[in-house]
Amino acid sequence: MRDFANDHRALALNTASLGHNLEGYGAGWSAERIIDACAERGLGAVVFWRREIGSQAFQIGERVRAAGMTVAGLCRTPFLVGSQASDARAVIDDFEASIDMAAALRANVLTIVVGGVEPGTKGVEDSLKIVAERVAEAAPYAAARDVKLALEPLNPVYAGNRSCLTTLRDAVDLCDLIAAPNVGVAVDVYHVWWDTDIAVQLQRAGADRIFGFHLCDWLADTTDVLLDRGMMGDGVADLKALRKAVEGAGYSGPCEVEIFSANNWWKRDPGEVLDVMIERFRTVC
Repeated sequence: MRDFANDHRALALNTASLGHNLEGYGAGWSAERIIDACAERGLGAVVFWRREIGSQAFQIGERVRAAGMTVAGLCRTPFLVGSQASDARAVIDDFEASIDMAAALRANVLTIVVGGVEPGTKGVEDSLKIVAERVAEAAPYAAARDVKLALEPLNPVYAGNRSCLTTLRDAVDLCDLIAAPNVGVAVDVYHVWWDTDIAVQLQRAGADRIFGFHLCDWLADTTDVLLDRGMMGDGVADLKALRKAVEGAGYSGPCEVEIFSANNWWKRDPGEVLDVMIERFRTVC
C-alpha cells in the first residue's frame, strides 16, 4: 500500500469537488485557473467534466501537461439506458462525441454512468444487457482513439433513474461479457463503501481492468444522496481498507477526489477545498 503521508503526487482533483459539474454551483473558476491551482499544490492530475471543456479540449489538455500534470479522466458519457436514453442513435452519437473529447484532451479514462432502468422493464437484467450492447458497440471506436472506458457502478439508491449498474460484481461481469481490453471499471468510495464483497470483486477485475479509484466519504446522516457527499474522514467509509483492497488488486494509478456537496464544500473558497483535500488525503486515506 502506497505511503501518501509526505507525497501527494498520486492525488487528482475531479472538478466536481469545486461544483463545476452542475450549472450555478461553485465559485466558477475557469479550467485554466483550476489547472494552475492544482499545479501550485503539487497534484498529479485533473479530471474534468464535459460541460467545462466546450471546444477547447486540445488546448486544455496541453495546458495540463505543460503544468506537469496529466488529465486522468473525463466525466462522462451520456446515459446509455433508461428514460433519458430513448433514442438509441442519439445515445451512440453522444457516446462517440464524449470519446472524441477524451481523445482530444488525451484523458486516460472516460467514465461511464450507465443510466437507470429501461422503460417497460422491471429489475435491472434487461437494462444491463442494453448497456453491454452499447458499450461493446462503442469500444472499438474508443480503442482506435486510445481511450479507456470505465464502467462505474453507483450506489443502489440510484438504481431506478441513474444507474442500473450498482455493484462491482455486475460491472466486472459486464467487462467479461464485452471482452474488450479498453473496457474496465472505476471504483468510487461513495458507491461501494458498503459492499462486503468488494475485495473479491477487485481481485476479479485485476490491475488491467481497474481504471480509476475515486475518493470522498459517506456521511452517516446525509441530507441528500446526490449532493451531500463528505470530505474524506468526515463519514463512515473505511478509506484505508478500501484503498488497500484496490491496490492489493494491482491498481497504482491516481486517487481522484470527487465530492458533490451543494451546501458545504461547493460554498467554500476553492483554494480551501484543495488544501483540505490534500491534508485529508495524506492523513486519512
